Amino acid sequence: MKILTNKTLLAAILVTSSSVAVADNTWKEETLDAWIDGKAETTLLLNANLNSFDINTDVNNQVVTLTGSVEDKTERLLAQELILSLDNVNSVNNQLSVVPESETKTSEAVQTLTDTSITTIVTTRLLMNTDVSGTHIDVQTKDNVVILKGSVSSNREHELALSIANSSPNVEKVVDKLEVI
Repeated sequence: MKILTNKTLLAAILVTSSSVAVADNTWKEETLDAWIDGKAETTLLLNANLNSFDINTDVNNQVVTLTGSVEDKTERLLAQELILSLDNVNSVNNQLSVVPESETKTSEAVQTLTDTSITTIVTTRLLMNTDVSGTHIDVQTKDNVVILKGSVSSNREHELALSIANSSPNVEKVVDKLEVI
C-alpha cells in the first residue's frame, strides 16, 4: 500500500512539473514572438526606404509574416531582408503585395474628381429646385458620401433635400446634418 501511495505521489509530481515546464515554455515562446514583432515593427518604421504604415507584421513560433503593400519588388525584398536580419527570426513569410505608387495616386485622383463631381451635381440640383432653399445648404463629399449641412424652413424641404442628394449619381450615402428652422 505504501508503494502504491509513493508511486501515485511520484506520478502526480511528474505530471505537475511537466505541466509547469510546458506552461513556462509556452510563455517564453509567446514573449519571444511579441519581442520579435516589436523589433520587426520598429525596424520597418526606422527604415527611410519603406512606408512602414502599409506593412503589417505577425509573428508565430519565430516566423514573421509580412502583409500589406509596397511600391515595388525592391521594397518587398528589402522588408524581407530587414526582418531576416533580426535575432531569433527563423524565417519570413513574405505576403507583401506590390502596388505601384502611380496606381494609388491615380485612384486617389479619380476619387477626388468623383467627389467633386458629386458635390457639384448635388449643389446644382438643390439650387435649381424651387422648392428647396439651396443657398442655405452646404454640400460636402468624401468617398462618395454626401454630407448636407445648413438649414431648411420645413420638414417637407428637409425630405426633398435628402431625396435630391440620395438620387444623385454615384452617391452611396447621405449624412443628414440639416436643421429645420
